[in-house]
Amino acid sequence: MRAYAAVFVSVLLAELGDKTQLATLLFASDRTLGRWGVLAAAGGALLLSTVVAVLAGGWLSERVAPGRLHVAAALGFIAIGAWMLVRR
Repeated sequence: MRAYAAVFVSVLLAELGDKTQLATLLFASDRTLGRWGVLAAAGGALLLSTVVAVLAGGWLSERVAPGRLHVAAALGFIAIGAWMLVRR
């Protein structure tokens, strides 16, 4: 159960204040859109993207060693951070 709690907390903290949440906030602030509809659409999109991530992670875990996946993820985050700094 601790591992699932770690997943929950990690994803929750990663999503707080990101572009997806800000876009959802803007859609919810549009008075012509129903808030429940925005919630359903955004929730469905996040669910689908999570399904894709879990399936891709399961597929990758059968083909790539965990250490290599961690290195690839770290390098990806470093590359994104460097790109964000450079494009300023």
